[in-house]
Amino acid sequence: MKVHEYQGKEVLERYGVRTQRGILATTPEEAQAAFEQLASQGHELAVVKAQIHAGGRGKGGGVKLVKSAEETREVAVTMLGMMLKTHQTAPEGQKVRKLFVCEGLDLARELYVGIALDRALGLPVLMASAEGGVEIETIAEERPEALLRLPIIPDTGLTSAQAAEAADFLGLVGDLKTNAIDFLISLAKAYIELDCEIAEINPLAITEDNQVVALDAKINFDANALYRHPDIAAMQDIHEEDAREVEAATFGLNYITLDGSIGCMVNGAGLAMATMDTIQSHGGSAANFLDVGGSATEEAITEAFRIILSDENVKGILVNIFGGIMKCDVIARGVIAAAKNVDLTIPLVVRLEGTNVERGRELLNSSGLDLISADSLDHGAKLICEAVK
Repeated sequence: MKVHEYQGKEVLERYGVRTQRGILATTPEEAQAAFEQLASQGHELAVVKAQIHAGGRGKGGGVKLVKSAEETREVAVTMLGMMLKTHQTAPEGQKVRKLFVCEGLDLARELYVGIALDRALGLPVLMASAEGGVEIETIAEERPEALLRLPIIPDTGLTSAQAAEAADFLGLVGDLKTNAIDFLISLAKAYIELDCEIAEINPLAITEDNQVVALDAKINFDANALYRHPDIAAMQDIHEEDAREVEAATFGLNYITLDGSIGCMVNGAGLAMATMDTIQSHGGSAANFLDVGGSATEEAITEAFRIILSDENVKGILVNIFGGIMKCDVIARGVIAAAKNVDLTIPLVVRLEGTNVERGRELLNSSGLDLISADSLDHGAKLICEAVK
């Protein structure tokens, strides 16, 4: 699960990580008041940052330096409600609903630090580079020697020796090195204790008065571990999520929007992946990943079918169920109920096998639905690809 910059900074501050502090604003008036509050604390400048779940906001016009309360209000009028386009948003952009009005800081240097899971090692890895503000993927690919990578053992966390090695790599000495060591150890502690997937600080700022400050904070959390962190789960902003994915989650469905044309309804993540691959092998492309799981109700199946049909890119549907715990007759009833509540005008191919399969097929055959039956995954994928073409 992704959170906004202001939320990520709030979390890091709990662990003693110094961040560029600011005030959340959702109206021009709140933004103006935020500048005035920062000015009363001695800040002559402020930075207005659009809050969306995407990087590259500055290039898209989502980060502005302001020098007065009135200028802050004018920037907020323009920024709030805009469709901000970056290299990480959809082509139409993402609507800006929140602003973070941050303290202005005198910067001496910009660095990069981040922690992410290395799946090959099976461990989180601290990454550090003296080149902040640059896409880390570019550095890793073009100049890997400019990026330090240090594996972290979760049980022990980032050690003082590792943090010191990273500070040395970044060229920090004296009090700066001491501050950086504390910063990195605290960042790693937050990453491990909160079940993060990514904790990226880009840039990590060194200020003129020798402070080590997280100028930005990209924090992503493992959604499977959110039950341990209800306060983090409460930070979810559904406006930043795919509406279909959010709706599916409320019914216990695992749904991810893709860019193909064939909707898939499958039980089991492995079978869902195999279904998408088989569709691809027959010249088609999946419009979604949808795993209804092993204990979905008829209501959930009906909702899954409706969600698939809500995607205008879907030109055909393949239902591929291998019934174990999930019974084929439950799937059949859900498909029938959903199809009768919508104007189904696209091809529908259904492959059922397993528990109660005969009853499921009987229900489908007597439903009056215009559907195509398949006797295997390969057969079903072939049929739906031909029907869509």
